Amino acid sequence: MASTSSHPTSAASGGPHASAPPPPSSSSLPAGILIGDRLYSEVSLTIDHSLIPEERLSPTPSMQDGLDLQSETDLRILGCELIQAAGILLRLPQVAMATGQVLFHRFFYSKSFVKHSFEIVAMACINLASKIEEAPRRIRDVINVFHHLRQLRAKSDQLHLPKPG
Repeated sequence: MASTSSHPTSAASGGPHASAPPPPSSSSLPAGILIGDRLYSEVSLTIDHSLIPEERLSPTPSMQDGLDLQSETDLRILGCELIQAAGILLRLPQVAMATGQVLFHRFFYSKSFVKHSFEIVAMACINLASKIEEAPRRIRDVINVFHHLRQLRAKSDQLHLPKPG
């Protein structure tokens, strides 16, 4: 009769009683992800973070960079009109265009119009919004539509310029 061993199977042999090593303690793990010199620890998606606090509404980063309120308002309106026109040409649902406009406004409450092109941000917002609202469009189509709208705007500006003379 064969005798059975009374020794438990070691983890190194991979037997039936092998156990995984214990997970590292939370004190040995970094408290987030280090990207460059900034530590990103969590994303908080709560209703408390869905509204922009009043103290961030004024002065905006654009105002801090010397842009007056009327110019900033005009750029916000122009950006939203651009997103709406692009969304129509891309045949996006209205909810995707509205999402793009919200993203546009939120971006410029933390970044400055002076440092970022409103056209490029509008393009990025409509692209991201189309994906969020599950109506994705190819980036090539988004770029082509924005190029077309820029050409139309340039042509319209030429028609409205006073003739030298």
